[in-house]
Amino acid sequence: MAGHSKFKNIMHRKGRQDIKRGKIFSKLAKEITVAAKLGSPDPEMNPRLRSAIQAARAQNMPKDNIERAIKKSQEAGGENYEEVRYEGFGIGGIGVIVEALTDNRNRTAGEVRATFSKHGGNLGETGSVSFMFDRVGAIEFGASAGSAEDVFEAAIEAGADDVESSEDGHTLYCDAESLHGVASDLEARLGEPRSAQIIWRPKSSIEIGDNEGERVLRMLDALEDSDDVQNVYANFDISDDVIEKLSA
Repeated sequence: MAGHSKFKNIMHRKGRQDIKRGKIFSKLAKEITVAAKLGSPDPEMNPRLRSAIQAARAQNMPKDNIERAIKKSQEAGGENYEEVRYEGFGIGGIGVIVEALTDNRNRTAGEVRATFSKHGGNLGETGSVSFMFDRVGAIEFGASAGSAEDVFEAAIEAGADDVESSEDGHTLYCDAESLHGVASDLEARLGEPRSAQIIWRPKSSIEIGDNEGERVLRMLDALEDSDDVQNVYANFDISDDVIEKLSA
């Protein structure tokens, strides 16, 4: 399993979604507002907004919060967020991609750079890391969507390229440009997905030791703590012992 997926599952099992629910809602609302502002406020006419709302529902974000975020996008003089990508390296030479939505590029760049430095990494130039990843569509379903075999069959028929299944659920990958068509087909077969978005998927994973793994996870956790950071991806693999330790 790719490093960023392991990281996400570790944080899920530790209950961090509940501990940081307010911050998660804030990030989800920001994505909803930006998606609605860039396109139509109608999710049926705006695939990005539809995906953002699905992700919000998966986190049990109240309907009123979602509606306020959409309404905010239509208000005159509202905040303007810029999409920024940062690329850098962590301990062991792993590649890290950070996606942010910010109203102050200098502030966000400073925070991201400081977090890399504090945890033994360094921020690189744009393109220094992204070549190690593929830009693909990722559609997530809960474990209740079906067995690994059933989901795999549905994925192939819908045009997906790959599937990863675990006790936490299923992630289906497809060409980025085909994301919304594949997601719609799968929704008809498996029900509404937890999320459907374009992500950075590592082409391969770098194995790192247990101590390095802990330090890398702490850096990724710190990056995700930033109010401006929306997504963090990394291309590493760690032992199950570290996962169990951090999940305790």
